[in-house]
Amino acid sequence: MDTTIIGPDGKPRCRWCAAAPEFLDYHDIEWGFPVADDRRLFEKLSLEGFQSGLSWRTILAKRENFRRQFHDFDFERIARFNARDVERLLQDPGIIRHRGKIEAVVNNARRMRELVESEGFLAAFVWRYEPVRSTAPPQTASTSPESVALSKELKKRGWKFVGPTTVYAFMQAMGLINDHVVGCAMRKQVDRARKAFHKPA
Repeated sequence: MDTTIIGPDGKPRCRWCAAAPEFLDYHDIEWGFPVADDRRLFEKLSLEGFQSGLSWRTILAKRENFRRQFHDFDFERIARFNARDVERLLQDPGIIRHRGKIEAVVNNARRMRELVESEGFLAAFVWRYEPVRSTAPPQTASTSPESVALSKELKKRGWKFVGPTTVYAFMQAMGLINDHVVGCAMRKQVDRARKAFHKPA
């Protein structure tokens, strides 16, 4: 089975990015490129939790609304949300109106605050779980030993909606692994970005 499609520039891409028009830019600009910014990491963990049981297209279409309602995923501000804030969010059709998932983001913001106090940065914490090497061919796994371990540690610290599959999708998107298929034009770009990311300053 062919794992690539030809993009508008004539170059091959991962097949999944042809599933929706908005996927191409997400695939080319974001997916798999390494991220060290705590706010972006917290946003992605939060949105992956919202995606549970849904498609990423649904979340991506609502991402700007999520950012607006959650103050660009400023965890310090979200940690101060109360029951009234949760009820307000449940009335907004621009996001996923799931009480458990909304409450999980508020909970996780508080846990994030604790993690930053103990670890310094979320980035320093999650990048410890970067696989030394991936044994599974690209886009054939939904979990890994590292995603299981990170999920377990986050849950131990009180985080919610951070199961191994959710965490694996987070790791794919945030560049902890390069899961672009062999032949995808972006795979080499992500490899270069990951090498530069790890290069000492």
